Amino acid sequence: MARIAIIGASGKLGSATLAALRTYKLVPASDIIALTSSTPDSQTWSKLAATGAEVRHARFEDPATLGRALEGADKLFLISTPNIGLDFGVAADFDGTATASTENSGANPGRESQHKNAIDAAVKAGVKWITYSSLAFGFSAGAANTSKAGVMRAHLRTEAYLRAVGAEHGIKVTILREGLYNESWPLYLGYFDAGHAQGERDVVALAGDGKISWTAIHDLGVASALVLVSSDGEFADRTLYLSTRPETAKSMADVARLVGEARGRDVVVKIVGRAEHERFYAEEMGKPAPAVQWWASTYEALEDGEAFIDDGTLEALLGRVGLTPIPIEETIAAMVKG
Repeated sequence: MARIAIIGASGKLGSATLAALRTYKLVPASDIIALTSSTPDSQTWSKLAATGAEVRHARFEDPATLGRALEGADKLFLISTPNIGLDFGVAADFDGTATASTENSGANPGRESQHKNAIDAAVKAGVKWITYSSLAFGFSAGAANTSKAGVMRAHLRTEAYLRAVGAEHGIKVTILREGLYNESWPLYLGYFDAGHAQGERDVVALAGDGKISWTAIHDLGVASALVLVSSDGEFADRTLYLSTRPETAKSMADVARLVGEARGRDVVVKIVGRAEHERFYAEEMGKPAPAVQWWASTYEALEDGEAFIDDGTLEALLGRVGLTPIPIEETIAAMVKG
């Protein structure tokens, strides 16, 4: 049976995918290679080993460790690095339309530079199928290769590089544009502190708003696991959106209302435009200006409907194991405290 390597196996999506592979007995534990930047003396390593998977050390910034860790793997689930600080220096005008190249993508590489290391290592190790966890922006009656969201730029560059490498080396490629996490609503709601909700603002200033097809990490893990064990012809060489459907989508104004209900005091969104959003969060909230400026473009993408997804793939996959999507209402109610 094919051996599946998961980069970022101890992270949120990685843990959920690993758990799904084991819970639903999709593959034997011995066929899972869990890659982690942690070391054998860490609790993270011990927890991964307890799943029965083979645990190997690998770091995105160290190609040598990636090469060793991927030896013997047939499939790779490349989960994007959470090191978003790499993106703050990326040219802000990049929209994903630049010509893909197997050379370095430019003078200001973002997270895609680390993803490239993993892809190159996979090619050298003889991996036959790479599945990449992208993000569910850029929807426009299907998968578009442009986005206004700064957070999407490294994903688009990675997607382009992966497609080019796959075509050159005959490697199967699947791109999963994973839905915006249910659990990430505090970030989108102006860095809202869900753990101390009573002390938080009643009015949240945002640059813009739009409907979002929120998706729970648990559900994404299950769906990703099912894609990883699918037959060659079902999902290979495709770009898929794994998101809830339009009828359950919620805007940030909707999310604020739900947060207010959960804490027992109203929360409302006030649209202030991008310039005021950047000023407020950098100057009055004390957030790092480069991060705020990079993140503010997200709201332009929401206004354009980029995260308002109409794709039934997630529901169909969850249905295979008797599940339905976890609603954002349930996640907010569980997260809002204090």
